[in-house]
Amino acid sequence: MAKYNAENERIKREYLTYLKAAKGMSEASLDAVAKAIHRFEGSTKFRDFRKFHVEQAVAFRRQLSETMSTATGKPLSQATLLQTLNALRAFVLWLAGQPGYRSRISYSDAEYFRLSEKDTRVAKAVRERPFPTLEQVHHVLTAMPDTTEIERRNRALIAFTLLTGIRDGALASLKLKHVDLVEGKVTQDAREVKTKFSKSFTTWFLPVGDSVRVIVDDWVAYLREQKLWGGDDPLFPATEVVNGESFQFESAGLSRRHWANATPIRAIFRSAFALAGLPYFNPHSFRKTLAQLGQRLCRSPEEVKAWSQNLGHDDVMTTFRSYGEVSSSRQAEIIKNLNRPEEEDLEAHEALKTLERIFRRSNL
Repeated sequence: MAKYNAENERIKREYLTYLKAAKGMSEASLDAVAKAIHRFEGSTKFRDFRKFHVEQAVAFRRQLSETMSTATGKPLSQATLLQTLNALRAFVLWLAGQPGYRSRISYSDAEYFRLSEKDTRVAKAVRERPFPTLEQVHHVLTAMPDTTEIERRNRALIAFTLLTGIRDGALASLKLKHVDLVEGKVTQDAREVKTKFSKSFTTWFLPVGDSVRVIVDDWVAYLREQKLWGGDDPLFPATEVVNGESFQFESAGLSRRHWANATPIRAIFRSAFALAGLPYFNPHSFRKTLAQLGQRLCRSPEEVKAWSQNLGHDDVMTTFRSYGEVSSSRQAEIIKNLNRPEEEDLEAHEALKTLERIFRRSNL
């Protein structure tokens, strides 16, 4: 049975080049699009795209809904179905305008790659994602050993994530020169740091506890004063792995290179939370912890905006939409306290007035 179609590969390459060059799509997004198209090709036994008909799309939707996830062994989630079908709809719309295809494919054919309205609502439903409390993160840092330089690096890694809310991809690419301990800031320069959307911005250290700042300060001092590393060396270097005397690979301290990706960082987080007897929270979940902290600390629109910018958001509403939802426990607490005497509600009233000003400035 055929595993590919030469003509399909040619037009797919043109499409992916278009997405990258004209639409600025990232490599990860391109991989997702390529995977979706390949799935569709497999369902048609790699027939030429010029022989497309809507029955293929209908059959693919049915087959996709019955496909099991290799990771969970369960049917693919509605969110995965939506992402796959959206990618194929965009591809067919583009294909309908290409020479050699426009006479065989119409723009309306793309509409067959749609979920039902009900399934689309399910796929887009916002689910409450767990995140650690400040107390839990402090407990993790306290439980972590700091005897070897590997252990000190791991502890500083988690402390720095809480102190700045930085994304794990940026963590893996940070250099010593990007951190300014005197000013209490980290410069996320997109020319050297892997930031989201390749955006450069400055993050100031957040008020999450003096003990967290001490861990970070000690780590930077260790690298500069004892390791004698310079500004272009990694802030969180990869582990040096060697073939030991027992002819097995083993850790030999720190190497002088960056991690290739964020996978080792997530492994460090997983081990640290397990050691502390807590469920695993990934690095990104710390951003929600900090967003919730900002809701409690900020008392003016200017402060809310500054906190939002510190997380790398140009629009303050991004912070509210992505990380600002009220947790179930806090929701219950708020509802139960609604019958408090009026004089006790002054703080809540001021908070509501602050949010009102923010929404008005955002034209909402």
